[in-house]
Amino acid sequence: MTRNTALCERNVTDAFKDAFRAHPAGVAIITADGGSGPVGLTASSVSSVSAEPPILSFSLASTHGTAGVIAGSETVVVHLLGAENAGLAALFARQGADRFSSTPTRTLPGGEPLLEEAPVALRCRIDGRIPVGSSILIAATVLEILPGSTEQEPLVYHNRTYHRLGGHSVLGQAGSVAPGSGQ
Repeated sequence: MTRNTALCERNVTDAFKDAFRAHPAGVAIITADGGSGPVGLTASSVSSVSAEPPILSFSLASTHGTAGVIAGSETVVVHLLGAENAGLAALFARQGADRFSSTPTRTLPGGEPLLEEAPVALRCRIDGRIPVGSSILIAATVLEILPGSTEQEPLVYHNRTYHRLGGHSVLGQAGSVAPGSGQ
């Protein structure tokens, strides 16, 4: 590889990061119990894949530490967060943080930790692990949706900051644009 090729690849990497920094994403916490106690991390890569059967996906940037435990687990709980959970998201994103000592949690019958503050939690079975670039893509079938409330405004991550979506951010009905929006 020449110096110009390496520089070009680095510019593409930086531009890619910048592009996705400007693309908002929902925020979730993924928890599991790998046998040595509960683990969890914050993710903005959770996506619906199929409604029938219900399947979701997420990616992990590493197969070490917490991400490695989650990737190696048979089951996980994906907690979809609301705006009131920004502090919880920040806690589970922080390296080396004691994530469970002050977080209201209960253990599900399968051993998975459930964060009681999350508005929606999906207990999932991991069905696929695909190494992709420097990450691993996980596909998981939803086994159950645990009781919660979907009435909370969602938490999104945009430009390295947490944001709230709500009535103030509505542009119009699906398929249309609100008057005066400039489009």
